[in-house]
Amino acid sequence: MKKVGIADTTFARYDMGGAAIDELKKHASVRIERCTVPGIKDLPVAAKKLIEEKGCEIVLALGMPGPAEIDKQCAHEASLGIIAAQLLTSTHILEVFVHEDEVGGGKGKEEKELAWLADRRAREHAQNALKLLFKPEALEREAGTGKREGFEDAGPLEV
Repeated sequence: MKKVGIADTTFARYDMGGAAIDELKKHASVRIERCTVPGIKDLPVAAKKLIEEKGCEIVLALGMPGPAEIDKQCAHEASLGIIAAQLLTSTHILEVFVHEDEVGGGKGKEEKELAWLADRRAREHAQNALKLLFKPEALEREAGTGKREGFEDAGPLEV
């Protein structure tokens, strides 16, 4: 049975890991290993450990950087770490970040939209993970179609 890793953070304001796990269970029979860490910069080592110590064949690294400049810098550093972990392990680690300022980051309606975006992006990336594991040809068919995780798809460009 294929094993999927979920690396998520306590810093996130939405349980993106829970959404991804729910989506994985809806669509496939896979074993799931979860590692929750404090912050986004902890995700690369968590993902690497899920691969090397727990035998995961793919990992989703889920995080929610805040809106401040330091948060954006930390997200960039985490991205670089995730890329390095992929190269060191020759294993896909899908970076699933939702930046709080993608929807305005305010209260009320913006918070509901942020939760909606976090849930949808986590679920759509979980579906991508399953495609990578079980149906890579499905991704080939989607090449150049302008797919987006979270918001609506952009669609292909026409010549």
